[in-house]
Formats: sequence, C-alpha cells, structure tokens
Amino acid sequence: MTHAMVKGSNIPLHATTVRAVLRWTAGQGVPDVDASALLLGPDGRVRSDEDFVFYNQPRHPSGQVWRLGKKRTGERLTDTIQTDLSGVEGSVGRILLVASADGVTFDRVRALRILLYDAAAADADPLAYFDVKPETGRETALICGELYRRGEGWKFRALGEGYSNGLVGLATDFGISVDESEAAEEPPPPPAATPPRPLPAAPGPTPLPLPAATPAPATPPQAFPAAPQPFPAAPGQDPAPLPAAAQTLPPRPAGPVPVVAPDQPTTVQPVPSYPLPPERPAGVPAQPAYGYPPQPPAHPAHGYPRPAGRPEFRLPPQGPQFVGR
Repeated sequence: MTHAMVKGSNIPLHATTVRAVLRWTAGQGVPDVDASALLLGPDGRVRSDEDFVFYNQPRHPSGQVWRLGKKRTGERLTDTIQTDLSGVEGSVGRILLVASADGVTFDRVRALRILLYDAAAADADPLAYFDVKPETGRETALICGELYRRGEGWKFRALGEGYSNGLVGLATDFGISVDESEAAEEPPPPPAATPPRPLPAAPGPTPLPLPAATPAPATPPQAFPAAPQPFPAAPGQDPAPLPAAAQTLPPRPAGPVPVVAPDQPTTVQPVPSYPLPPERPAGVPAQPAYGYPPQPPAHPAHGYPRPAGRPEFRLPPQGPQFVGR
C-alpha cells in the first residue's frame, strides 16, 4: 500500500534498504535538480564533512548511503539516494534527504515529488510519496524529508523546509565547512564593453624602383628618293638635261592631305614631258636594232637577198597549159 503523505506526517519503515527517488517534470526553463543526503549525529549536526553525500562526494565512507545517479523516463527526470538502514552507524540518528537547484528558484520546478521504495522488492509500488511545494517560491534548496531512528526501527517524515541561500547555506547550518571557493556567490557584473582596437594596417608590398626611362633614338628624317635619271643619250651625244621641274621634287605639304569631294571638279596637274631625242643627221647610219648586225637590202620582188656573183634568176617560159589562165 502506498501512503500519500502531507507535510509533517510520518510512517514507520519495515524495509532494511530504502531508495528515496526525487522526481520532477522537465521542460523549457526548468532547472536541473540534484539530490543529496546529510547524516546527522545526536546533536543534530554532521560529525564531519564526510557525512555529506552529494554530487562531488557520491558515497559515504561507511558505504551505507550513496547516490544512484540521474535517469530520464519520457518527460520525467529522477535523482536517487539509497540507504542501507541496517548498516548505518549507531551514532547517526537522522538522515536528511535534500533537493537543490543551482542558482535557480524552485517556483520554476514542476511536479516535484519524493517517492520511497523498498530496494529489496523489485518493481514494487512505492511505500510512500510526498509532493514537495515551496512555501515562497524563492527557495533554491529544500529538505524534502528525513529518515530518523525511533527505538529499534526507522521512520520517514515529510518536511518540505526551504532555504533561499542554496545547498551551501543548508549544509553550513548543519555543520559542513564550505570553502570560500565552493560557496555560491553572485557572479561579478560583466566588464564594460571596450571598443575593439583597430587592427594595424597590413603592410603593403614594397614598390620596386622603376628603371630610368631611356630616350628613344632620334629617327633621322627619311630622305626622298633620288630624282629619276634621264634616258641614255645616243653614242657621241651628251645626255639631255632634265627640266627644272624634274630635277627636284615638290615639297610635301604640311598637315592632313585635303580630301576632294566627289562633286567638286578635280584639277589635273600637268605631267612634265621629257624632250625627244634630236633627229639623226644625214649620213649617220642608224643604230642596229637589238644589237644584230646590219642586214643586206631585201630583194625588191621576193624580199630574199640576192646571192653574190650569180646572175639574176628568171622563171622559165610558161607552157601552153598555163597560157591564158
């Protein structure tokens, strides 16, 4: 039978080994919850720092109290503390079962519940459960319940007592020595934003020295072609001089050459004429053509030369068959 417990109620425990399961519902913005245990002596305080079982010290030196770790089932998360009540030292009278959230208040934790199981009975229903509800909502650590001695046996009591200074404040109240480096302190405010320093300009490539400009060699002015030579004179005569217009070329006009429109009349420049060779004087033989020797005068009738020392050749008289034709 499972007991639904309210704050301050208690039940006797007949099991020798119990599992205290801390369970809550995950979601966006829900903090992570850790389970821990404190073993208290007769004066209600820990005997030493070794009596604090938490995430940095998951097992008591006696081996009778330890953390089983976290699990997830669907949307539900659990963290478990297991205790062998039969082996707990006699000087320990109470064991506190604690839930803590690092720097986050429990008003953001949904459906926080502690369930007590008999560890020897596998898959059995819980012995009891207690829905833990913070009183102010600003708590960052909660004592969900406690296991305590009563005569020769043990009992469980539902508590739900909160601390606003977290697990460190709760542990300090019960005699745990907390180093200043482990104390939960407010983080220092972030430093003022410092404008970034401008990065130095990357060195550019060193310009190479350019070679000195070498002056281009002066191009001599192009000379106009020589004036054309006169035709060779006949043997024994002086060459005829060229006219003044042919001895020198006219100067090249400066500037662009004027373009004559098609519809404008074009002026034809006169071409200088060369003088004709003088006539051959009488008694001077003509020059041989193409260098051949002079030919004898042609025969007046047939154009063949007459052989030297032979009489003039005459045709024989024609016969009657040729007469009258």
